[in-house]
Order: sequence, then C-alpha cells, then structure tokens
Amino acid sequence: MVIKRDALPLHPILLQSFAVIDREIGKHNFSADEYAIVRRAIHSTADFEFAQLIRFSNNAIESAIAAIQLGTPIITDVSMVKHGVSTLVSQTFNNPLISAVEQAQIALPGKTRTETGLLKCLEQFPDAIYVIGNAPTALLALCAELPSLAVQPAIVIGATVGFISVVESKSALAETSLPQIRIEGRKGGSPVAAAILNALMVLAWER
Repeated sequence: MVIKRDALPLHPILLQSFAVIDREIGKHNFSADEYAIVRRAIHSTADFEFAQLIRFSNNAIESAIAAIQLGTPIITDVSMVKHGVSTLVSQTFNNPLISAVEQAQIALPGKTRTETGLLKCLEQFPDAIYVIGNAPTALLALCAELPSLAVQPAIVIGATVGFISVVESKSALAETSLPQIRIEGRKGGSPVAAAILNALMVLAWER
C-alpha cells in the first residue's frame, strides 16, 4: 500500500536560497536524491565546495531512507547536531533521537565524553543511524568497534571538522563497508551533518 503524504512546508527564504544554489552550482553529475542532500549542505554553509567534498557509498541513501521509515534511532555525536535535526524528525517519523555526549557525564580514562557516550550508544543501538558532525574521536571509536558488532549501523554520516584526527577519522570510515555519506578533508561540522540528515528525512517522507 502506498501512503500519500502531504509535502513538508518549506519557508519562502529556504525556497529562494535553493533557487540561488540551483542557478550558481552549474552542471553536476549528482542524482536527484544526491543533489537534494548536497543542496542542503551548501545552504547550511554558503560553501559550494561541499559539492566537491561529499561522498556517497553505494546504496547509502536507500539504506538511510529505509532505516528512517522503520523508526530506527538516530544517534548524534553532539547536542548541536541533535538540535539541528529535531524539528524535521518530530515532523516526520519521530525516530528516537539521542545525543552521544549527553549519555556520558564522565569520560572513560583516556577518552572524551563524546567518545564515551558513543561507545555506550553502540552497545545499546548498534543498528542505529549515526550522525557525526563534530568529534573525530567518536567516529574513530565507531570504526574501531565495528569488528566486534554482530549488527552494523544502518548508515553513518561522517562530517567531522577541524585539524586533529579529522582526516584520519574520515579515512577510517572510508575503509569500512558501512553505508555512508562522508565529507572529505578538514571541513564538516554540526550544521553540515544536520543538513544531510534533514535532507534524508525529507526524502524518506516524500517516498
């Protein structure tokens, strides 16, 4: 049975911004679904370089859409990403939404709070949607734990940002077979990670 859903309302300024991006981005080779994600990432940053930095693994978008529609929990590394997606999550499938750093009041020895919380989330929700927009330690921890997991994450959004261990964390993710959407290099951040997840929420709703 096909469920016909009403289109999600878009603010006029958002629509105007999308129109500007459409005019300025020029020719590209993205599929319609990929471009919907790229456009959101550019909108969140005003940085067209994200069109060159984003990477999609095979079936990443379809895996994400299926998981979202099933109500799979969404784990973010930090609270800013959680807040950035909470509105669309609540308007659509209302997936459980958890910030890893909020799950750890104290860091384990030698680890950050975000890394500690991420490891706790992996124990409880190994098949979740993981959205990493800030902490490379969390992404590295996730990749290191994969061999010990009987169930793998549905998809990982890897958009860590900064100078220390950032490129390494994305390289570690690239070496895995996980469905993933990844931002190469040092750029990324919470707004980008939230934008990617928000675009996926819209795509899942429109299906």
